[in-house]
Amino acid sequence: MRRAFKFRAYPTRPQEGRAARLLRDHCDLYNAALEERREAWRRRMVSVGYGDQSAQLREIRAADPMGQGRHSFTAQQQTLRRLDATFRAFFRRARAGTCKVGYPRFKPYQRFDEVLFVAGNGAKWEPAVGSHWARARFQAVGRLKVNQHRPVRGRVKTLQLKREYRRWYVIVVTEAEAEPLPPTGRAVGVDVGVARFLTTSDGVVVANPRFLAAKQERIARLQRRKERARLGSGNRKRLRRALAKEWRKVQNQRRDFHHQTARVLVDTYDAIALEDLSINNLTASARGTVEEPGRNVRQKAGLNRSILDAGWGQFTSILVAKAESAGRRVVRVDPSYTSLACHTCGSRCTRPRQDIVVCPNCGVQDADRNGACNIATRAGLGSGQAHVA
Repeated sequence: MRRAFKFRAYPTRPQEGRAARLLRDHCDLYNAALEERREAWRRRMVSVGYGDQSAQLREIRAADPMGQGRHSFTAQQQTLRRLDATFRAFFRRARAGTCKVGYPRFKPYQRFDEVLFVAGNGAKWEPAVGSHWARARFQAVGRLKVNQHRPVRGRVKTLQLKREYRRWYVIVVTEAEAEPLPPTGRAVGVDVGVARFLTTSDGVVVANPRFLAAKQERIARLQRRKERARLGSGNRKRLRRALAKEWRKVQNQRRDFHHQTARVLVDTYDAIALEDLSINNLTASARGTVEEPGRNVRQKAGLNRSILDAGWGQFTSILVAKAESAGRRVVRVDPSYTSLACHTCGSRCTRPRQDIVVCPNCGVQDADRNGACNIATRAGLGSGQAHVA
């Protein structure tokens, strides 16, 4: 299995300039490759793929020795693969017809923030020895100082240099064996929500911290001030930095909360059942069209914001990765009617309030726990409290 480790890098001022140049050159390569694909189809109805563009790299590097020729050949191939993956995703969505499809667009320099290297080909990882400072060497950038706050396990496969506004990070991806935890003999169903972040089938409730809601007023105030500031002014740049800092805090708090919650679940249970939710469908706008305008648009927008603030998709990804590393099992089930079917007798319940359901046979029940028990049953885990063989 593959594991990713993200560490903060501290480049010197010259290294930071070279790293920014690296991103700019790879952005130019990405946009040029996209332009070639667009024009080949528009003018000649010819489809250009990754193999065709990768074969041109040697000529491009020879023609521009002080630009593209300075950088790692394999890293440039990874940038072309990135564009190819974007096109494959575009065609997949177009064939499925399940959502609005946007043709791949050109990347501005401000939004091209990462370059992927294959370890040993233009990049090298030097782990920390005797301290927490490691080194990451990138071709055309130099040997960066990296704060390695935890050990890196496994064989290093790729290194990624990433910029997040004014900070730099190195992401180390390794190939490692799973480290199974001792079995606990327990299984659980998990129902995620907005009022509560999650409820388990054995009655554990985790509150929703609502990190974005706590910062929403300050973020909105900074956004209004930034929009009023003059373009290119120092004040506008300071406000952009302050706004980015607030968003970074929200993202870090949410990610840390997801990691801690997922770790508790993985340590406690051998099997975990979740709903297979489509976040894109749940957060679709209710605005509608001019001919058929939507209803309760403001309420739906608030619900969408709360769902995205909870971060169910990120939490699920983190939980699945931790479960795979620990030898645990995660089962995804059909989410339809999990809260409205009584987990005891199977009768259809009514839901007079968001937090309760009323079964005609069993009476009033907690809606979230009832849903969690149904999720566990659909996953073949009994009520979620049964022992796992």
